[in-house]
Amino acid sequence: MTQAHVLTIAEDFSRFPAGRFKDDGAFSGERFRDVLVERLRSAEKLVIDLDGTMGYGSSFLEEAFGGLVRTCAFSAATLHARIEFRATDKSLVAEVWSYIDAAKPKR
Repeated sequence: MTQAHVLTIAEDFSRFPAGRFKDDGAFSGERFRDVLVERLRSAEKLVIDLDGTMGYGSSFLEEAFGGLVRTCAFSAATLHARIEFRATDKSLVAEVWSYIDAAKPKR
């Protein structure tokens, strides 16, 4: 079994994540989802540190994390087993999980 990989969004992606789609800029939720998929393929467990950014829009969070279920064929149960979130603001963690749990896979 591989060790947990830590992904710090502010350091490994951007301190200014924003937007939903790739057309919205270099640090959109869709672009970050690509990073997440790559990391999930290379590590059994992924620890995601949400601290250090200048904030998150709901569109970024929903596209990045809900999109894992909606477009990338991960189940919410799989993500609960493989992802751990770290954040000073625990309501942010709850918000991210709510997007994952509410997402429905495309048919």
